[in-house]
Amino acid sequence: MSTAPEPAPRRDPATALVFDDPLDRQSSDDRDEGWGERAPAGGDLAWFLEQKPPHHL
Repeated sequence: MSTAPEPAPRRDPATALVFDDPLDRQSSDDRDEGWGERAPAGGDLAWFLEQKPPHHL
């Protein structure tokens, strides 16, 4: 009396490995999100003064 082996449990497709080219996709570094960009209230001069190191007067 032989029994057929039980089929393997199905995996969630979201956790499947993806073997496509990673350079075809846009990375998070390619976008401006998360880099702290915000429109300066006073224009370019305000941005420059905000970004200037404290030892430069």
